[in-house]
Amino acid sequence: MNTTAGQATESVRSGAQSLHENHVFRMFARVGYAVNGVIHILIGGIALSVAFGDGGDADQGGALAQVAEAPLGFALLWFLAGGLFALGLFQVLETVLVRGTDKDDWADRAKEGGKAIAYLAVGGSAATYALGGSPDSGDQAQSLSAQLLTSPGGVVLLVVLGLGVAAVGAYFVTKGIRQKFLDDLALTNGSRKKTATVLGVLGYVSKGVAIAIVGVLFVVAAVTSDTSEATGLDGALKTLAELPFGNVLLVVVAFGLAAYGVYCFIRARYPRS
Repeated sequence: MNTTAGQATESVRSGAQSLHENHVFRMFARVGYAVNGVIHILIGGIALSVAFGDGGDADQGGALAQVAEAPLGFALLWFLAGGLFALGLFQVLETVLVRGTDKDDWADRAKEGGKAIAYLAVGGSAATYALGGSPDSGDQAQSLSAQLLTSPGGVVLLVVLGLGVAAVGAYFVTKGIRQKFLDDLALTNGSRKKTATVLGVLGYVSKGVAIAIVGVLFVVAAVTSDTSEATGLDGALKTLAELPFGNVLLVVVAFGLAAYGVYCFIRARYPRS
């Protein structure tokens, strides 16, 4: 029975490897990186308008809403969704292809799996907009918080969720400061690498700060039992604007998110794998 299970595992891994190495599929996955870049540039622009007193949802939903309002927005949304789904599937394959059972291997699986979930979720949002819906990340976060708070041990679960999200934010900040994102690029020393380094540091740190704030707001919601405190990226950025010198900080983060978007284009053009 173990032999049969092992053969099935190797068969799945072999199929995943074949698709992972397919040139056309990898091209679509690279389009997904570029699509992710477009979304972050739009989010950065919305965040900048929020800093100067204008409205708008500074998150994926707000960015997708802008795309929907553009000429041929319906077709563009399906293009965005397709690219993100391809990238999400690519990350699923990366998860499947991780070998080994030690701590680092499981950490790699968790990292690649988390990326897959994130890309597939945003792709799903793009498809929802293309079908005429309008998902709200803030409402979804509050709904999830309310469900957790009313369940046994819900406060603890919500705190754990918040700490987990904050840890993801810390990961982005650390990756930016240590310039580990350069490991994802096939760039040698030169002007392109210097440009990618500047964009990557600013982008990863800014995105990490925004994600960490989302995690903190989940913890606050758990401690205060106020689900209105739990919100998505839009709420996190608007919370940042309410701090002393918050508008200045928000402008910096807005440019950082846009910088991350441009970095994603470089990631699409010069992938290491």
